[in-house]
Amino acid sequence: ASPRRASRHAPELIANMSDAAKACTIRTKKFITNPLLGRRQFVVEVLHPGVAGIPKTEMREKLAKLYKVSDLNTIVLFGFKLAFGGGRSTGFGMIYDSTTVQKRFEPRHRLIKAGLGKAKEGARKQRKELKNRLKKLRGMALVKARKGSGN
Repeated sequence: ASPRRASRHAPELIANMSDAAKACTIRTKKFITNPLLGRRQFVVEVLHPGVAGIPKTEMREKLAKLYKVSDLNTIVLFGFKLAFGGGRSTGFGMIYDSTTVQKRFEPRHRLIKAGLGKAKEGARKQRKELKNRLKKLRGMALVKARKGSGN
């Protein structure tokens, strides 16, 4: 078989990953520049024979080096599935132009995971119970209860 030629849109990176000490290949496919959402989006294919999986932090570092990205927080990787038999994972990746654009378009749960958003405090049931308790109050009692709860 002839060697695979790496085009401008499908670069290939071979690197030694931390503890695994195994060679790992990261490929990007279906590379699209999306100017309306201020990002580049692509499918990420990781070949990692003999290793269970590669941490997203390490993949993010390698992609940053590959695409010359200065801020690692602008790279978002998600949806990785391991191929049957192991050794290959595929997922989705996006590189945003800036964190402000990322905060505008990225879903809240992924922003929280990346450390760019703030999660709601308290348990869900407690928040609902507090809401229902506040419904029964009026006037100054309601103002005091809200101030005390931090809501």
